[in-house]
Amino acid sequence: MDNVTSSELFELEVGLPDDRLEGRGRRLIGFPERYERLRRELRLLLDLEGVEAWSKKLYGRRVPLVDVAADRYPLVIFHGDVGTGKTETAEAASDALARELDREARLFKLSTRVRGSGNVGQMSMLINQAFEVVTKEAGKKKLSFLIIDEADSLAANRSGDRSHHEDKVAVNTLIQKIDDVRGFGGRVLVFLCTNRFEALDPAMVRRAGRVERFDRPDDGEREQLLRLDLDGLGLPEKTLRDLVRLTGPDANGRPLGFTHSDLRTRLFPEALARAFPDRKVESKDLLETARSIQPSPSLNIVS
Repeated sequence: MDNVTSSELFELEVGLPDDRLEGRGRRLIGFPERYERLRRELRLLLDLEGVEAWSKKLYGRRVPLVDVAADRYPLVIFHGDVGTGKTETAEAASDALARELDREARLFKLSTRVRGSGNVGQMSMLINQAFEVVTKEAGKKKLSFLIIDEADSLAANRSGDRSHHEDKVAVNTLIQKIDDVRGFGGRVLVFLCTNRFEALDPAMVRRAGRVERFDRPDDGEREQLLRLDLDGLGLPEKTLRDLVRLTGPDANGRPLGFTHSDLRTRLFPEALARAFPDRKVESKDLLETARSIQPSPSLNIVS
């Protein structure tokens, strides 16, 4: 099989730092607080030179903890329902880390085409080629970030009854590549994003240096998002309070609340469509839309 081009392997390839990704992080509700929780652990996975320098500065030698840090796999798993901000957080965190470490870096997001067309060996070949590009970019001094979205489709449990031979081979390949990037001394960091955490192969989960769960936004986070995106419309406070209530998990007996994506890709555009192009958006547009649509179902289950 011939090598494929970089554009076929990746749906996003961008140099860091990137102003667009930084701006996206500012609009991602809850990102500053989440990143502040994650940043030290992410730095431990990336900045092994900094860990060794810390050891020599404070202890006068390389203490065993440095080797413990170096033995960890540069793998982070983000899991949660569709539309909870996993991939956007991985992108914004990569940008923030590149800025914080003041290192030249590149971000890659694996294309769904890497799943291949079912031909024997194709998926494994594409995974190998993708990691070859990512690790070559890291070289000796740069950083490389790789985001694998819908990771359960590449890293599903190999013991499952529905696991085909080609899928098992692909999982084996992905695990091997994760093992290999440990040899890059923290210059490569891989993010796996999944809606079905329980479907991931246990060997992959065991390798994760950090596992982070993404829940649907609570009342305060939904209010923050509403105020941000509906700014300038002149809506009364009561409308905002009603929207927070209507999009929550208890509204009309619904067990789940709206995700970030439900609000930004469904509720807001539909309400805007009711008013455009003849008039301003009114409270009734948003409230009636909130009552008429249902939150996205949870997919974080094993099928």
